[in-house]
Amino acid sequence: MAGSHNGTIYYKRARFLTHLPEGRLYTRSHCWLLEVRSGVWRVGLTQFASRMLGNVVEFGFSVHGGETVAVGQSAGWIEGFKAVSDIYCVAAGEFLGPNPALDSDITLLDSKPYGDGWLYEVAGLPDPETVDVMGYVAILDATIDKMLESRHDQQDHG
Repeated sequence: MAGSHNGTIYYKRARFLTHLPEGRLYTRSHCWLLEVRSGVWRVGLTQFASRMLGNVVEFGFSVHGGETVAVGQSAGWIEGFKAVSDIYCVAAGEFLGPNPALDSDITLLDSKPYGDGWLYEVAGLPDPETVDVMGYVAILDATIDKMLESRHDQQDHG
């Protein structure tokens, strides 16, 4: 179920509740992109991605500012209490660097995922498969359906 209020979509499904800012692009890998200046994209994890990782404890980048990156390229890694995952580029162009605020407060990734808790910036073009907020709602629905189906299958066969 999704409803809109003041530029934000409120989404609730099963035990998951979040708000999704409109005016951003979203990916199937649960990242968001916001154009902060012409051609400069700020990238972060959605609240869904943060929840799947658990509280983030550490992250690192294998690419450095000024390097060229491609969509789908591994740019680093992120570790939460529940999982470790690669950080993939969701835009092609010049990697501008990670969010310096995370060096002093990594909890911003969890507490302000759509604000101060962004991961990195890229000057270039976003993944051509990005979707708007309503497209992301459909991705969330499909992802949660799959998770619920898997849980039911495990209960039936367990």
